[in-house]
Amino acid sequence: MDDVSGTAFFYAAKLLWMLAVPSSALTLLAGLGLLAGLRYRQAGGWMTLVGVLGLLICGLGTVGRALAVPLENRFPIFVDDGRPITGVVVLGGGERPDVTAARGQPALTQAGERMMALADLSRRYPEARIVFSGGSGDLERPPLSEADVVRMVLPQLGVDPARVAFEAASRNTAENAALSRALVRPTPGERWLLVTSALHMPRAMGSFAAAGFPVTAYPVDYRTAGTVQWTRPFARVSEGLEMTDAALREWIGLVAYRLTGRTDALFPGPAS
Repeated sequence: MDDVSGTAFFYAAKLLWMLAVPSSALTLLAGLGLLAGLRYRQAGGWMTLVGVLGLLICGLGTVGRALAVPLENRFPIFVDDGRPITGVVVLGGGERPDVTAARGQPALTQAGERMMALADLSRRYPEARIVFSGGSGDLERPPLSEADVVRMVLPQLGVDPARVAFEAASRNTAENAALSRALVRPTPGERWLLVTSALHMPRAMGSFAAAGFPVTAYPVDYRTAGTVQWTRPFARVSEGLEMTDAALREWIGLVAYRLTGRTDALFPGPAS
């Protein structure tokens, strides 16, 4: 993957997702329907109806969980079988560099469990190499990278930042994989753990396989109980929409990554 194609893919993916994200697209559709209704009453009415119903269905219904559960269940929770662990790669995505820069203290998102796993694994495997991979996925790079935020967090978790090797140039999962491989130069027979959110694990595992970096999944940050729970609606529209947005982003990402050769399979799973 050359720099030009990687950059083009990064910007195209960001711009297309801004238009496709369900919560925004449905809201925009409803708003355009109201405006169109001033001149084209029937067409505008249908647009508004579809937009509002879509928001309610995705926000209160089980759409988000139905999309998320297969992703989260794809790789099992890691169980230590006694085999040596060469190293651990933790992917960024649980940090808020913009807020951290503004407030002067580290800010994390709900994916902050990745940092908890980093601290735990660094203590459980004192001889293992620890790598954090994360630059910035924003169109405009913030004053701090995700790696900069993690450097601030680690002392609060009792981890010496000198223990961790940082990869701070990546902008997406494919670059996480390629740049992490270039940093650690894994050799055959080594066993590396990959820490990221369970929702994101299929795309991450596929990206690392495509980059020639074999890893073992260590999923964290679960957002579902493992079943769709069809009869249990979300309590808040915003909660359901957030899960729908996050899960659909992964499904679209899997298709896009497969079409561009950034994963080794359409729906990567555990080796048989």
